Parts: sequence; C-alpha cells; structure tokens
Amino acid sequence: MLWTRPSLPLRLIALLMVSEFVRAGLVVAFLPLMAAQYGLSSAQVGSIVGIHYLMDALAKGPVGLVTQRLGLGGALIGSSVLGLGVILAVLGGAGFWPLLVLAAVWGVFYAALWPSVMAVSQQYALTGREARALSVTNLSVAPGIALGTLGIGQLMLRSPAGVPTLLLAAQAVVTVLALSLAALRLSGGETGGSETRSQSFEHWKAQWQKVAALLPAAFAQMLAPGLLVTLFYPLLRRLNLSLTDLLGPAMLGGACLLAALLLAGRLADQLSPRSVLGPGLLLLAFTFGLAGYSAELLTRSLWLIAALIGLGYGTFMAGWNGLVGQTLPPQNRAAAWGVVMATEALGYSLGPVLGGALWQSGGVRVFWLGAGVFLLAQLYYWGLGRRLGQGRGAVQASED
Repeated sequence: MLWTRPSLPLRLIALLMVSEFVRAGLVVAFLPLMAAQYGLSSAQVGSIVGIHYLMDALAKGPVGLVTQRLGLGGALIGSSVLGLGVILAVLGGAGFWPLLVLAAVWGVFYAALWPSVMAVSQQYALTGREARALSVTNLSVAPGIALGTLGIGQLMLRSPAGVPTLLLAAQAVVTVLALSLAALRLSGGETGGSETRSQSFEHWKAQWQKVAALLPAAFAQMLAPGLLVTLFYPLLRRLNLSLTDLLGPAMLGGACLLAALLLAGRLADQLSPRSVLGPGLLLLAFTFGLAGYSAELLTRSLWLIAALIGLGYGTFMAGWNGLVGQTLPPQNRAAAWGVVMATEALGYSLGPVLGGALWQSGGVRVFWLGAGVFLLAQLYYWGLGRRLGQGRGAVQASED
C-alpha cells in the first residue's frame, strides 16, 4: 500500500474518477450529440464546454488556496451538486445563458478536485513512496475519462435512452462520496506569533520561488502532447490506419507505461526524482524525433514508437510527480498543486493551436516540435541545478 490511511485518498481518487467519467460523457458525447434536441447550436455547446474548462483551469490556484484554509468538504460537495444541476438543467431544456453560467460556476468548484486529490495523496503517502503514490494517483483517473468519452459515446450510438439515467446515477455516486469527505481538512503547519512573522514571510517567499521555478517546464512539457490533440484522426488518415490498427500498439504502450511508472517510481523514491526525470524527457524527445522523420517510418515503426512513448511517459511521470511533490510548500500544498496544474492546462491548451498550424505545412514533422519542447524542458532542469526539490516536510491531513 502507498498511503498511511488509504481510505481517504482512495475515496478522493474514486470521486475524481467518477467525476471525470460524468464530465467527459456529458460534454464530449451526450451534449454535442443531443444539442439540437435541447435547442442548442454547436457554437453554443462549444461555448458552454469552453467556459467550463477555462474556469476550471484559471481557478485551480485560488480555489486550492481556499480549500487549504477552509477545508475541502465544501468545494467537493459544491462541485458534485453543481454537476448534478448542470445535467438536470440540460435535461430540463434550460436555455443557453443559464447553462453557460452554471457551467462556469461548476468549473470554479470543479477546480478544487485535482489539487485536493494530489495534495491528500501526497500528504498521506508512506515515507519513501511519495513519487509512486502521486504517479498512481495521476494515472488512475484515465479509466474514468476513457469510459466517459468512448463508453458514453458508444451508448449514444446504440442505446441513447439510458444515458441520462446513467449520468445522473454516476453523479449521485459523486455526491455521496463528497458527503463522506465533508469534514476533510488539510493542516499545513500554521505559523506562530507576530515575532516570527518576518521569518515566516521569508520562508514563504523562498518556497513560492521554487514553485515559480517549476512553471516554465510545467507549461512546456504539457504543450508537447497538446500539439496532437486535434490531429489524431487527420494523422490516422495520413497513415492510412484505422482505430483497430492502433489497438495492439496502444495496449503495448499502456503496458510499457505502467511498467516504467512502477520501476521509475521506485527509483525516484529511493534515489531522486531527477534520476528518472531526465532519462524520461530524453527518451520522449528521441521518440518524437523518430516519429516525425516520415509518415512511412512512423507506420512501419508503430509498435516500437508506441512502446518507447509508453516507457518515456511512465519514466517522466514518476520523475515529474516526485519533483513537484518535493518542491511544493507544505503550508499551501493544495494551492501550489493548483498553480502547477493551471500552468500545465495553459500549455496543453496552446498545443492544439501550434500543432494545427504546423500540420498544414509540415505533416508528421509536427512531432519534431514536440521533440524540441521536451529537449528544452530537459535543458531547463539541467540549468536549475539544485534549486528544485530540496526538502520534503511532511504535512498531515486531518478529518475533524
């Protein structure tokens, strides 16, 4: 086991996983396909979804700070109730503007989920297993997103009548889980009296300077995969491949990712996050460079490239999560996770813009830009030297 009190982080992980299942199913499959029936245009659906994700990204830091001070329960319950409200509003035929406002407010409350899950996972992680605990937490939400996107999508094509009930039932599970965590608070080592405030401010400033040093790399390394967000199906057409052709390589890549994550996580905990972060970034840079050489090479080497990407991402994720976990200030861990994740989201959102522009002129050579970004991120870490990841400072979480 990776945590001292596994029931708390596991409940939070389950809450986030089911929440992502509902959100992906609602905004990726159900709402776009049923928009006309509920009197919404494609542009209006895009605006509703876009404002929700924008508010989620922008609010992560501030909401993380509030939950660190006031507790997680209110934000978790608020997010679950608002999600239920959005689903009911859609099913009830609410107009565009009410849905837009509801989606925006839901995004603000939803912003508490990821930072809260990562902060609790880190603070309850067993000593010496922090990188593995954070990496497993980060990866565990993927099934929820995949089931929401693909599973609800398939149901919408084959048996759409039952989808609203399924979404409502899943969001009810989210609400029950949130209520079970209503008393959860993060205790972050409050500062003492006025005589220590000057020292406390200097300590606070030094800690947040380390967080700030993480942000350029957080932005860059999420920009690289973001390049391919809108290019998935155009790339398949260029390579003359079907989804069925990707099944085997995808399974191999997933197995390599999991194996690399577990092995690299152990090394990151026993040695240092940097010992696996650099190799992971360099392997990703090499693989993206290989993939961008030509469409023919990419098609012939698909299995190899899938395996290398899995190994690279698994190794990188273990190092990155370990480094962030060591760097964030314990007193404001949820807020710091929020700031880092908001920066990652901004990088990921810029990726499709650059990727789409480069695809028009360069085709598969868009992978070369990703390779360059990974190399720049690694150079950045080399340049920082010892400035990141100094000290751990265990912090406890309590449930009053």
